[in-house]
Amino acid sequence: MKFKRLFVCSWVIVTLGISIGFLFYNQVGFIARVEGTSMQPALNPYLDQDYVFLNRWIIRDKLINRGDIVTFKSPKFPNQRLIKRVIGLSGDVIQTLGYRTEILQVPDKQCWVEGDHIGHSMDSNSFGPIPIESITAKATCIVWPPSRWQNLNNFVPNSRTPLNNLNSLAG
Repeated sequence: MKFKRLFVCSWVIVTLGISIGFLFYNQVGFIARVEGTSMQPALNPYLDQDYVFLNRWIIRDKLINRGDIVTFKSPKFPNQRLIKRVIGLSGDVIQTLGYRTEILQVPDKQCWVEGDHIGHSMDSNSFGPIPIESITAKATCIVWPPSRWQNLNNFVPNSRTPLNNLNSLAG
């Protein structure tokens, strides 16, 4: 009798734990390893692999800002997930770095993403703007290694500021 009660109790706890974990992963976020050098120096500055918290909850309404570091499915390799910084939003005029056109206005409901390590990144300069709907999470902080614990800054480098925003910076 005690064995049966222990088994049922254990089964309920395990089922509840798995359900809560699944819900957290799908709705709130998860920790992921960042590979490669495309986001240096913000991520993986010493060729060590940073682990970041990817927050799904914060982007549920698709309110993305310039400077956010986001993840999305690669337009060229759908099984691959990329992590890049948002440089431009719908309506922004971007000076591209090797894309088909030198100047581009970001289409409606899309954004322009780039790696921080210019020239070492597969980003919008390779595949163009991405749909905002394709963004799956926002990287909010580095959680590993402990020496790198920090929130991730939301900024666009001055050299990559959208052209239609330069006047507001000068004034």
